[in-house]
Amino acid sequence: MSNGKKIYFLSDFHLGVPDAKASRERELRIVRWLDSVKNEAAEIYLLGDVFDFWFEYRHSIPKGFIRLQGKLAELSDYGILIHYFTGNHDMWVFDYLPSEIGMKLYRKPIVREIDGKKFFIGHGDGLGPGDYKYKFIKKIFASKICQWLFARIHPNAGIALANYWSRKSRIATGNYDEVYKGDDKEYLVVFAKKELQKQHIDYFIFGHRHLVIDKKAGENSRYINLGDWIKFNTYAVWDGKELQLFTFSP
Repeated sequence: MSNGKKIYFLSDFHLGVPDAKASRERELRIVRWLDSVKNEAAEIYLLGDVFDFWFEYRHSIPKGFIRLQGKLAELSDYGILIHYFTGNHDMWVFDYLPSEIGMKLYRKPIVREIDGKKFFIGHGDGLGPGDYKYKFIKKIFASKICQWLFARIHPNAGIALANYWSRKSRIATGNYDEVYKGDDKEYLVVFAKKELQKQHIDYFIFGHRHLVIDKKAGENSRYINLGDWIKFNTYAVWDGKELQLFTFSP
């Protein structure tokens, strides 16, 4: 970065699970990390699943997570650009967080050139071959009709129902241990290699898989998966010349 600042990438906080105590501890850890990069950050990319569940009614939002929201608002007021990519758990983020915090919202991956390098940035869900059941469900949840119908449920019932589903998730129960399946079976690796046939990308940066991955996707191209903040506390940093993965140890 010409001004000596850095760009940070992180994802998959899943705030809200498995219980209030663990979620609060994780939230405080993330806030400490945000404080630690405040003076060096030009931009921060949050690549989805920040919340394990989120739905905005017209006049209400889910309780909790106020420390994270307040810290992001503080950093935005400080002049740091906050980019928020919706994931499969927080696809129902609408206009509240962008308007209150001042961040920019994305529902699809983007390609951005930074310091002469091309970055393909997104949460990662629904990309690549297969997983047709999820892709079908995602289309339903992303539809205006589905969102309108859910909004008709009283917030007390709607949020309670969604939190019940959330507590049944693999992440909430701890049954989400992921292993690398191999280049030919990892759908984001397959996606990256196919995308390279259309255009050159220097860095593919994704979340979603809950694994910390840094490997070649092609000649002069890298695939980075950011891991999560449940187990790994990992993030990526672009300093204007190099992209590196780090672990936060508070």
